[in-house]
Amino acid sequence: MRNKITPFLLFRDEAEAAADFYVSTFNGKLLSVERYPENSPVMAGLVMTASFEIFGMKVVALNWGQEAKFTETVSFAIEPDTQEEVDHYWNTLTADGGQEVQCGWLKDKFGFSWQVAPEILPRLMKDPDRKKANAVMQAMMKMKKIIIADLQAAYDNA
Repeated sequence: MRNKITPFLLFRDEAEAAADFYVSTFNGKLLSVERYPENSPVMAGLVMTASFEIFGMKVVALNWGQEAKFTETVSFAIEPDTQEEVDHYWNTLTADGGQEVQCGWLKDKFGFSWQVAPEILPRLMKDPDRKKANAVMQAMMKMKKIIIADLQAAYDNA
């Protein structure tokens, strides 16, 4: 048996649109689109699954014809290296009905939760100097989108 986990994202009828959105956002690759059979009693002829790959991870978007609600209990985390990357992911994922939450969290236009937390954030928060680490934590708590320069300034000035 291969050890492998493939996330499935359930949608009422937006699987193909979601796959296209995530592929374009993350410069990913659409792997396959499968349709329900024409004689299907469920969603004849409509997209059943859209498989795609982002950052080397395969994800399957599935239309199941029922309301599907995402909650914050499952999310994907992105660890950008630069502010430019943070801005790109944040702006793209919150566009067209997405919503900013707090501390680097957001919901995209499909309602899926993401954490856009640059790699510097956990590194600074793990600093053995607890005063510096706490200053970074306090700065982050005031942010929606993470601003790397503000984290670094909090760290440097602690």
